[in-house]
Amino acid sequence: MAQQAVEKVGVEKHNYARTGRMALYGGAVFGPAATTWYKFLQAKINFKNTNATIIARVLADQTIFASTNLFVFLSSMAYLEGTDPRAKLKSTYVEALKKNWMVWPGVQAINFKFVPLDHRVLVVNVVSLGWNCYLSYVNSKG
Repeated sequence: MAQQAVEKVGVEKHNYARTGRMALYGGAVFGPAATTWYKFLQAKINFKNTNATIIARVLADQTIFASTNLFVFLSSMAYLEGTDPRAKLKSTYVEALKKNWMVWPGVQAINFKFVPLDHRVLVVNVVSLGWNCYLSYVNSKG
């Protein structure tokens, strides 16, 4: 999506290896990790006040999971591309994390408040269609 909708490279210049790396990461790393993470949050972060629970889950999600996932994503993409993960992280991590914090806290607050546990990864996957375009673009430019 990023290559066609955002970068408009055209089918003849489409980087299929890049698409494959993104699909591999989503299916083999992010999907299982997110499913496990949401189950953990549901089981371990619970307060008497529902809003306090949601705030605590969003804070944990954004400080622990989001920052770690972004680190793993950028590092693994660099490794799979044959480039230096440290250089990739240095050039892209902080800015991408700031952008993450502009999008995901609100999404996750809504997700944790209104969406049943079994459907939370689905909500994240839908929003991730746009977010992954951004990440793919950042990764390709970093």
